[in-house]
Parts: sequence; C-alpha cells; structure tokens
Amino acid sequence: MSPNLLLADESTGSKLRRNLLAIAGTLLLVTTYTVLVITQPTDLTGGLGQGVALATFAAYLLSALLLLAAVLRDLPVSTLTLIPVALALNILLGQFVGSVMVPLYLDSIGTVLVGFLAGRRAGAATGVLGTLIWSLFAPTVLPFAAGAALIGFLAGTAARFGAVRRVYLAPIAGLVSGVLVGAISAPVAAFVFGGTSGVGTGALVTVFRSMGDSLLSAVTKQALLSDPGDKAIVFLIAALLVYALPNRMSQSYEFVRRYRVLGRRGGERG
Repeated sequence: MSPNLLLADESTGSKLRRNLLAIAGTLLLVTTYTVLVITQPTDLTGGLGQGVALATFAAYLLSALLLLAAVLRDLPVSTLTLIPVALALNILLGQFVGSVMVPLYLDSIGTVLVGFLAGRRAGAATGVLGTLIWSLFAPTVLPFAAGAALIGFLAGTAARFGAVRRVYLAPIAGLVSGVLVGAISAPVAAFVFGGTSGVGTGALVTVFRSMGDSLLSAVTKQALLSDPGDKAIVFLIAALLVYALPNRMSQSYEFVRRYRVLGRRGGERG
C-alpha cells in the first residue's frame, strides 16, 4: 500500500474518531439537560456536596472534555491560552451583572469569542467549562451549562457562515441565537429555580407572574425579552474584540482561515 493511501486512511480514521467524540459529548450534554428538566431537582443549590449536583457536574464535565478532545488537534496554542481568559471574563461579568437590576447576563462574551475564533465545538466546550468553574462559587448556574454550550455552538456556526465578516451582522446573529438560547434556558430557570436566577431577570418574572402568567410562561417571556438583546450585545462586543486582534494572531486560528471568518479583512489588516 502506498504511503499516500496510508495517510488518507489515517486521516479518515482520525476524523471519524473526532466526530464520534463530538457526538458522544453532545448526546451526554443533551441527556443531562433533559434529565434535569424532567426530574426538576431542588437540591442543586446545595453545592457539590449533594449527590445530584455532583452527578450533574460530572456529566457536564465529561461532555466538555469529549468536545474538547474532538477539536484538540485543531486548536493552536493561542486557543488553549485564550480559553482560561474567556472563562474568567464570563464569570466576572456574569457575577457582576447578575447582582444588579439589569435584565441581561453578559456572561458569555468569552464563550462567543472562542466560538468566533476556534469554531463550534471549542465554543461549546468553553461554555460548559465556564459554567462548571463558576458553579464552584455559585451552584445555581450549574444547570445552565447546556445553554452555555449552545451559545458557543451558535457563535461558531454564525462565524462559519459569515456573521463576523461585517460587524453589523454579528448582533443580528446574536438576536437569533438569543431566541434559541432563551427557549432552552427557560425550562431550567422555571422548573429548577422558580425563575429567580438573577436580580434583574427575576424582577421581570415577578412582573409577568403578577399579570397572571404561569411560571413557565412568565420565565419564557422574560427569556425571550432578555436573551435576544443580551446575545446581540455579546456577539457585537465579541466581534469587535476579534477585529481588534492583530492580523497575525487572528489568522493563527485554523478555523478563521478555513472559513474566511473575517472575509477579505482577514487578509488585509496589518
């Protein structure tokens, strides 16, 4: 057999293994989310000392590791350096905004940034890891790991199809993503936490409840009001951060080069 055929077989096998890892990570993520919504556990706020919280943490952690393993070969050192910065950015902004009377989150800028530069799987893994680390200090965020993964996945998808080639397209992609993320997050916020996962967002839920809405209806309305606007702002900020990077740095990402994430600008900027 010729060396070229051996290399082709190896490449095909490697790609298949990575796809299987990504599928396994995604299925575990979706399954964990579904179980939480169906069982509606009430003791997650007790931290990892509670059995259900520990099991949830372990399942989400494994899903994140599987997603990372699926893309690790394609990730440059710059991405591995970027992910911890992205995680810190998510937690710091999310903790601050969650404590004030603002019906937004702004806790996914780092996740979207990784999605724009490194793609869907890396973005999803960053979203989950950020939630897990944050949950060590604020256990109430743990069930929202699936929503955080979806944000990273949608950011990578948007970048892949040109949403970062023009800055004004980024917030439009964020609006659309916000609707999907809001729909996914609403059942968790309603059934697990009674719709009181944040100061500003909880106030909106209270207003809708006082108008006669059911809990799920009130939380869903709040999510569909807060999430699209929040994600539009987040996607715009992340896009501006990407454009602020030196060309040499942004072009070091294989995902950016393969899908021309920055379009012609990627090759023109100095």
